[in-house]
Parts: sequence; structure tokens; C-alpha cells
Amino acid sequence: MKQLYLIINISSIIVPFLFSFHPKILFYKKWKAFFVSVLFSLIVFVPWDILFTHLGVWSFNSKYLLGIYFFNLPIEEVLFFLCIPYSCVFTYHFIIKSIKMDWMLKAEKTISYVLVILLIVIAAVNYYKLYTSVTFMAFASFILLLKFAFRVSWLHKFYFTYLILLIPFFIVNGILTGTGPDEPVVLYNNAQNLGIRVGTIPIEDVIYGMFLLMLNVSIFEYLSTKHKD
Repeated sequence: MKQLYLIINISSIIVPFLFSFHPKILFYKKWKAFFVSVLFSLIVFVPWDILFTHLGVWSFNSKYLLGIYFFNLPIEEVLFFLCIPYSCVFTYHFIIKSIKMDWMLKAEKTISYVLVILLIVIAAVNYYKLYTSVTFMAFASFILLLKFAFRVSWLHKFYFTYLILLIPFFIVNGILTGTGPDEPVVLYNNAQNLGIRVGTIPIEDVIYGMFLLMLNVSIFEYLSTKHKD
């Protein structure tokens, strides 16, 4: 089924896109902030993806691809970095408009510090595993940058939203990594990761996805706040 990866991308964005025009959500008014944020994330994640594909950290199953490539990436993989952030940032926007999360403020410090320490320790111990070490260390550094250099005030909202987003994350990534199809869409070199999987999903994907979304949200929040001011 050559269209499978494309169908996954379209399926992930179609409902958020349609609800972007709902009068109680109005996410379309935030499109400028979103598209700038996704441009920044593309600049970071697409070259990273190209390099890791070149190094054999992961690869793609041509059985489920249209056969159109950007460098060594299938076009569906590039679209992934637009469709998934759109649905996730839309969800973040909807949740922060709908739910007060002041009760998460105290927990945010603990979550951030524990997460950073765990990520750095695991990355250091597994320095020879590229997917693990690079992803964990980069994400830990980004959290520290947001907390101490930029002193952002929305991390508690992000953590709460990501917990909710793990539900669709496990569905989408599960399909991509082999839950359902005869073969995985994305294939991983286990020599470059911890070999720990949640179902068919490498644990690194949870952190990689969290990093991708946090980068998008950080720029989206900055631009939204700046525009509001």
C-alpha cells in the first residue's frame, strides 16, 4: 500500500484543520505564529533526519511510500514534520484555552529537573548509541535553555498537553513502527537505540516527539505573546 504513510499524515491533520475555524477555537488566527514555528522546526529536524538516515540510524520501507524523495527522505517524512506539529500545536492551543493548569506550576520544576537529569545520565551512559545520546542530550539542553535563559512560563501547560497527546502519538507511531501493517513503515537500527520499545515504538521516539513539539510550542508561544503585546 504505497499511500500508507501519506494517509497517516493526512489523517493526523484533517480533524485539527477543520476545527481550526470553530468559533470557540479560532486556531486559524494563529496560523502565522504556527507556520513560523514549523519553519524553525523543519530547519532543525529535517537535516537531523537526513543525517540519521544517511548514517543508518533508521530507514524507510519503500512498500509504503510514493517514491518521491527530498535528499534521502521520502516526501511523506518531510510532510510528517508539518502535519504532526500542526495537530499537536492545535491541541495545545485548544487545551490552554479550555483548562486552567495553575495546579501544575509546582510540579513543573520537579518534572523538568528529573527529566533533565535522567536524559543526561542515559545519554552519557549510552554515548555510543546515536539515536539515544543525541536525542536525549539535545532535548535536555533545550529544556535547560528554556528554563534558565528564556525563563518561559508555559512548561507546565506543555507537560500536561503532552500527556494527553501521548494517546494519538502511540496510535500514529504504532502504525509507523509496525503495529497493524505487515511490516514497519520506519525501520530502526537497534544498535543505535536502547532497544526498549513501548509496543513497537522505540522509547527514543517519545523523547524525539516531545522535543519536536516543544520546539514548535516555544516559538508559537513567543510569537503569540509578542503579537498579543
